[in-house]
Amino acid sequence: MTAVEPRFDPVVHAPPRLQVCGLLAVVDTMDFAAVREQVGVSDSVLSKHVRQLEAAGYVRVRKATRASRVRTSLALTPAGRAAFDAHVAELRRITGA
Repeated sequence: MTAVEPRFDPVVHAPPRLQVCGLLAVVDTMDFAAVREQVGVSDSVLSKHVRQLEAAGYVRVRKATRASRVRTSLALTPAGRAAFDAHVAELRRITGA
């Protein structure tokens, strides 16, 4: 893994979006419901933040039918992973960590 140039990213910075990126950074994909539970927000609030991350090209949203129910899964894109890593590096830099 190469070093990431520290860069503050306002798309990632909002607390719920930062939490979503942090959760998705350690997995390949995660169900929407699991992300919602971990972040502790409603479906509508999470949907709003996911749409912003998706519009920036940071999150991929997939819908699939399982057991006759539509399931939504989320994954960081390579651009999202790079943005999250750069944002975390910048937070560490400005906090002296």
